[in-house]
Amino acid sequence: PIHLAMASDSGDRNSTLKRCLGVLRDARNDSEQFAALLLVTKAVRAGEVDAKTRRQIFDAIGFTFPNRLLASGKPPAGCPEHTFRALGLTLLACFCTDPELAGHSQILNKIPTFNDILVSPCNPDSTSMIDDVYQCLSAVMATTRGSRELVTKGTVSALCQAYVNCSYGSDRALTLLLGLLTVAEGKCWQRDAPHLLTVLSKLSDDFLKAEDMTKFELCEVLPHFIPLSPPLAQDSQGCECLHRLYKGLANILGSKLSQSQRDPALKLAACLVQACGSEWIPAGSAGSKFLALLVNLACVEVRLTLEEPNPLEVEGKKEVVTACYVLIEMGIQECLKEEKQLLEEVQKMQLMRIMEEAFGAVIFYLRQAKQEELQDPFIFASVRILGAWMAEETSSLKQEICELLPFLVHYAKKLFKEGSPAASLPQPELVSTEGSGLPQDALRFLLPGFCHLTAEDRPRDILISEGAPALLCEYFLHQWEVLTSEPTSLTPLTSTEMSLQTACGIFLNLVVTAPDLIRRDKTFSSLMDMLLKSLPLLLPQKDHLVLAANIATLGLMMARILASSAVLQGTQSTKEFFRAAIRFLSQAHSAQADPGSDSLAAAVSPAYVSAWADVRELWFLGMQALAGCVPLFPWLPQAVLQARWLEGLSEFLTRVAPASVDFELIAAFQGVLVELARASKPCRDVILSHHGEEWANLYGMAALEQCLSEH
Repeated sequence: PIHLAMASDSGDRNSTLKRCLGVLRDARNDSEQFAALLLVTKAVRAGEVDAKTRRQIFDAIGFTFPNRLLASGKPPAGCPEHTFRALGLTLLACFCTDPELAGHSQILNKIPTFNDILVSPCNPDSTSMIDDVYQCLSAVMATTRGSRELVTKGTVSALCQAYVNCSYGSDRALTLLLGLLTVAEGKCWQRDAPHLLTVLSKLSDDFLKAEDMTKFELCEVLPHFIPLSPPLAQDSQGCECLHRLYKGLANILGSKLSQSQRDPALKLAACLVQACGSEWIPAGSAGSKFLALLVNLACVEVRLTLEEPNPLEVEGKKEVVTACYVLIEMGIQECLKEEKQLLEEVQKMQLMRIMEEAFGAVIFYLRQAKQEELQDPFIFASVRILGAWMAEETSSLKQEICELLPFLVHYAKKLFKEGSPAASLPQPELVSTEGSGLPQDALRFLLPGFCHLTAEDRPRDILISEGAPALLCEYFLHQWEVLTSEPTSLTPLTSTEMSLQTACGIFLNLVVTAPDLIRRDKTFSSLMDMLLKSLPLLLPQKDHLVLAANIATLGLMMARILASSAVLQGTQSTKEFFRAAIRFLSQAHSAQADPGSDSLAAAVSPAYVSAWADVRELWFLGMQALAGCVPLFPWLPQAVLQARWLEGLSEFLTRVAPASVDFELIAAFQGVLVELARASKPCRDVILSHHGEEWANLYGMAALEQCLSEH
């Protein structure tokens, strides 16, 4: 017999193992071979094995023997029930310390067995077996395919049950769950949401009840169990978890804290905001005070950090400030809310002042940024949150923002032109960024602010001098390519489409305030060409009406300025654009039954109703621009005649009750009709033949009446 107890150190153990392997090699029958194999297994269990000896064991017995042990039934008399199984797991755990063997299919196909052992009742004799299972699972997770195999083979639910039941080794179950959620959060929640919710329920309950440092340790763990999808607030168990987390955070943040205690609490709050917005904060006095406190603390943290000479040298500080950015963005949104308001007006005013100070610190930090730091994701996060502020607050920090504009344009241009890994890292978001098309898309967050700024002289001049218009044209062309490459099925409004709409707003501002720029900058000819080709494609798609309205109006207004340019010289695409624009303008209104009377009333057409709040102003601008285009394009009246718009408009004005047509609408119609009547005899004849003089008089269209009578 080989006395393993005599092996007092690893050298002795390895020599003992070699003797065991010798016994195995010299075995004369199955009984001796099996006894020798058991000796090898006991020797493995007795301590660590070096890599060379481990490989010798594997070469000698392979997976065949551990497979036999796992499948064996009753153990010898007097041995514990799971003796063979435990020995088999010991060998597998030994093999798994070799990364190559840990990813072997013979190990991966044992995952269901590992799962079963974790969820089985544990007795004192089986603790070493569970230790071996955890060692195997940890090794598997470290391999290339491991995480995917564990998720698809049900390990997440087994780990959840082991943790919730406080089974032996439950702390290791939690560690493995954290690892799987880090690399495959979406798949884990998709397959095992109910089990993960039970873990979140236990964690949130522990978090609320804890009165020691455990509370702060849980702040670090909990974010991993708060999914972006499915929404927690849509599930009753999820709602209970959120309420416990709110109460636990309110307890923490309402107390005097050290920096090391406050930071994880702020990061947990930011994680909840990313997942649920402000839905996890209850309405009422307590909720509004908590929200105000949260934003206040975030602003103070941003100021204290970014106003320091070397603000981000402390490890982990960037993550904390980025979390604060998420909380501040929620603060901006809550201050602007008109429905389901959590904050009172006084609180809103106080928070706006505090946030202004925080954004002063963000601007100060960005002005110090060095060229070599521009790829840092934290710079991206800082530009993004500043963009959110600029989008909503146009009067505050104007001088400071104007001074920062050259940096913002340079930064956005650098990321757009060169590409950057900066923004491809997970960024704090309150809204989905699906469909952006640009992982380095800083411009998307700056566009709304630029739209406000291009309406004002000084910032507009700075943006123009820094080359922003040309950059925006290139960006617009790129985003159009992204949009047209997306599926055409009905989808929610993507960030790509939103960016295109906002860019149209910027270009409209430039058309009105800087027409010379449109004439001399060649990039606007490229933009015009794209607008001509895109509207006919876009208009038939009903779910893109707002973008179509933007493109139609921008195209018409630019056409007035670029009428003599080569891009608009009677080409097929030019004529198709104007036909599409006429269709957009002519179909916006229709005669509909008036519930209050027997007559028909003028109303927005059903297809336009849902988008009319966003389309209305564009439609009136488009009518004005079309009227301006009529004298510049001799073939345009013919396009109107072909569309039979004049006949349709005459019928509309004849059928509806005059009182139902407001003055602004009458003025818009008259503007186009007068230009058509002046420019084209055929148009004038159609208007006259359809009782134009009568309804012009009826609606008080004096300019049209005069034009018709003069001719």
